[in-house]
Amino acid sequence: MRILHVVTLLGPDGAYGGPARVALNQSAALIDRGHEVTVAAGTRGFRVTRNRVDGVPVQLFPARTLVPGTGFAGTGAPGLQRWFHRNRTRFDLVHIHLGRDLVVLPVAVCARRHEIPFAVQTHGMIIPSGHPLAGPLDALWTRKVLRAAGAVFHLTALERDQLNAVTRTDSGASGPRFVELGNGVPEYLPRRSSPSRRSSPEAPEVLFVARIHARKRPTAFVETARALLASGIDARFTLVGPDGGDGRALRTALAAAPDTRISWEGALDPAEVPGRMAAASVYVLPAVREPYPMSVLEAMSVGLPVVVTRDCGLASLIERSGCGVVTDPEVPALADAVATLLANEPLARAMGENGRRTVQTHQGMRAVADRLLDTYEDMVGAL
Repeated sequence: MRILHVVTLLGPDGAYGGPARVALNQSAALIDRGHEVTVAAGTRGFRVTRNRVDGVPVQLFPARTLVPGTGFAGTGAPGLQRWFHRNRTRFDLVHIHLGRDLVVLPVAVCARRHEIPFAVQTHGMIIPSGHPLAGPLDALWTRKVLRAAGAVFHLTALERDQLNAVTRTDSGASGPRFVELGNGVPEYLPRRSSPSRRSSPEAPEVLFVARIHARKRPTAFVETARALLASGIDARFTLVGPDGGDGRALRTALAAAPDTRISWEGALDPAEVPGRMAAASVYVLPAVREPYPMSVLEAMSVGLPVVVTRDCGLASLIERSGCGVVTDPEVPALADAVATLLANEPLARAMGENGRRTVQTHQGMRAVADRLLDTYEDMVGAL
């Protein structure tokens, strides 16, 4: 099968986060099954002549800010639209990692107009929103695209309900064709097989890896670190990730009471993230309203115990599998969770092993590829 995946942005700093990693992981798994897969995307940071990312064939186009002050929603890649219009007949099916932006929505509209089989996957990005561009984009494109897609992949029942709200589907109307699909991760090397990056074996490292965005709550991580250090905990606390809009607030928080044991390393090539995680002792994501964080799955995959908040989409899985601590989002609760793991190394090790085993069993790429191919074949066979 000839398959095109389309995602808003690929770049060396991982600025677009989980959706980009998902697109590459899925494409690699489908290639392993013998299918011909290309990922098309806008880019900032990669040369547009680059033809592979992490071994996956890509077509890259300059990403531009078409509507200033609107974040990713105002990002476009006109070259990608022109290329897709010229090459649309080369593919049996298009899988669009859909957000409300001017990169992927025009591709979905073109696929709909020319009756090309297409699926969309929204990654929790399309929910009822007060963003100034959301209303116009939904009225013009989003609802029509969701209703016309051969499949709408969603992470959870909550996301399905949110998508129904966006499309304004009531009980008597024909809504999107939903297919539940969780995120998956490849099988990475476990912690014990990875070289340590610790400067001191006596100082465990607590790690935050995510975009520096207000919803991820990097400043809460800093406050948690300060509380633990003040209580006498001997550890290092490191933030890794590109500035997603909250960089100034994070710098201010770090400068308020400088401490060399708390640092922000900046962005890291997404392909290097699992190895970076494997050198740490605990992974913490203080984010709220996080639907299905890839970073947590990656931490689990290398055997790193995790700490997340109760409204994280993976919280129930983490509690069932015993691979980390689910806590309230307030700093004292986060600090207690981290302190428990740092003080009890056998517990932390057991939780890490549980996480690795859980990912291999339930979030492996083999199961994801099976689900994708079953859906693709239904879509193409229905023509």
